Amino acid sequence: MNKYIAEFVGTFFLLFSIGVSAVLSPEMAPFAIAATLTGVIYMGGHVSKAHYNPAVTVAFFLRGRLPAKEILPYFAAEFSGALAGAGAALVVTRTPIAIEPAAGYSLLQVALVEVLFTFALVSVILNVATSKDHPENGFYGIAIGLIVLGGILTVGGVSGAAFNPSVVIGLNVLKGAWAPIPLYLAADFAGGALAVWGFRLMNPTDH
Repeated sequence: MNKYIAEFVGTFFLLFSIGVSAVLSPEMAPFAIAATLTGVIYMGGHVSKAHYNPAVTVAFFLRGRLPAKEILPYFAAEFSGALAGAGAALVVTRTPIAIEPAAGYSLLQVALVEVLFTFALVSVILNVATSKDHPENGFYGIAIGLIVLGGILTVGGVSGAAFNPSVVIGLNVLKGAWAPIPLYLAADFAGGALAVWGFRLMNPTDH
């Protein structure tokens, strides 16, 4: 149960940070989100491995680092934490937000950047948090926070920079923006799964 509590709390604060900073200080939101994520990764990394992202959970399963029976409990903790965090942010800001394609960009462009940066995010996580070459390292949280910051700054203006199905569900469900959800879920889960393949190519002896 402690793992699921950690996943709930970490995902809660990730969504709370997104929901509040995007409304009250949008120019600083990428830094606020990355800093919050870095902090909660160190908070929960030793408990649950600090997924806070269903695409990461699936990647850990495919990597052989999570039993199949734990996928649904992780999902439940992540999605409920996301909805609670987005709800708390809505109480503070009274302004619902959603992850949606930016004007002027096609669905293909949005899907591409989501796949690419989810791939990058999960690749970083697998290499710094599960590689046999980095046991008990202290830099994993910083590396993950930085790739998220880089992704938001790079393609936030294209896709909204979700890279995480729980972010899409937490924000979009509360706003009632249902239409973009399937696109983001498909792209983010695909990017995470591709990262496992990439990890195996880069680390052929790490099973």
